[in-house]
Amino acid sequence: MTALDLGMTASAPNPTEEHVLGLYRTHLSKGRATLAELFGAHMEVESQGAWLTTRDGKRFLNAGGYGVFIMGARHPVVMESVERQLRNHPVATRILLEPTAALAAEAVASVTPPELERVHFSLSGAEAVETGLKLARANGFKRTVAMTGGYHGKTLGALSATANEVYQRPFKPLMPDFVHLPYGDASALEAELAAHPGKVCVVVEPVQGEGGVIIPPQGYLKQVEELVRAYEQFLILDEIQSGFGRLGVWWGADREGVVPDVLLTGKALGGGVVPVSAAVATRKAYRPFDKDPYLHTSTFSAQPLLMAAVQGAIRAMHQERLVTRARDLGSMLLPRIAEVARRNIPDLLVDVRGQGLLIGVELTEAGLAGELLIELFNHRVIANHSMNGSSVVRFTPPAVLTDQGVDVLVDSFDKATRALVSDQASLPEGR
Repeated sequence: MTALDLGMTASAPNPTEEHVLGLYRTHLSKGRATLAELFGAHMEVESQGAWLTTRDGKRFLNAGGYGVFIMGARHPVVMESVERQLRNHPVATRILLEPTAALAAEAVASVTPPELERVHFSLSGAEAVETGLKLARANGFKRTVAMTGGYHGKTLGALSATANEVYQRPFKPLMPDFVHLPYGDASALEAELAAHPGKVCVVVEPVQGEGGVIIPPQGYLKQVEELVRAYEQFLILDEIQSGFGRLGVWWGADREGVVPDVLLTGKALGGGVVPVSAAVATRKAYRPFDKDPYLHTSTFSAQPLLMAAVQGAIRAMHQERLVTRARDLGSMLLPRIAEVARRNIPDLLVDVRGQGLLIGVELTEAGLAGELLIELFNHRVIANHSMNGSSVVRFTPPAVLTDQGVDVLVDSFDKATRALVSDQASLPEGR
């Protein structure tokens, strides 16, 4: 008997946690159900700003979301823009002129580095990566250099750039002509470009988010750009997680005045309301797509509902100066989190690092990171693990977090780390 037979449709009120867990196991993923049980099988039903509410009425500070919620959940400016578009014209024919796409592209280009004029919208970050890789290949740059620890998504091209054997192994052989170099090592890149004089596309993140909040040496990004230009190659900056204000600047590229051939953005671009991503390119890099508008397409690319969210998100970022707020909050949070970690878990701690509102706490082993995530959840804070840096707990709180919210986050981290030490002390000796 199915849920439909029981009258339990998607519109049925108040499904229980047990029922939803059963549906996960039957229709979605047994693994995801098991993961949910590790966190008490709570069911999220409402969100606003920096806060999430579960079915049983518990409130959690959302410092997770993998970088999506730079302006929190359901920001009123974004919601108003999306709701108005939903009432009027949510999905377009993709044949006629559609104003929201044009205005959203103009808005994106207005906040990206100079010379990035052309915008191709997608839904997910991985789709933006695919767009960037296809632009490189359409321009003749067939060999791709990505970085160890880098994360670019799990579609086939993006996965070929993502340097993690765990995710790659089941799908090999992947796309040919991808190589990986040490992140932060400009000399390794120079040696690679010198050894392979053909056309090369270089893909790099200003800060590796999924890598465990890995921050390269000062000047590294500029060195990469200079090498790419000296060897007349093609540069893609993946700012899907680091961009759109997350680092306390609009883009990681802005810190060193870098202008890539293609900049990738996503996650926060839809204002935490709808999924949107984009590849923003120079006129020269975009030329193959200019010549043939059907060379790379997607039915839901640049649909009006999504474009309304992009416009609302950029408008809200300007109106509330959220990029500056992200910088100031990060400057306040990072030292406080570091102080708590060094006081409470010195023997379990490797490092605390971050830029803006992308903060990582690295522990001595992956299991400890998992336990800390659970302890944080027990103290009403949601954080994330790092898929390419399993011993790192990541905090990506929103820029709308109040000073009181900062105190809640730090206090919960203090309690969670104390509980982690207590848990470790109670384990049998020799574990």
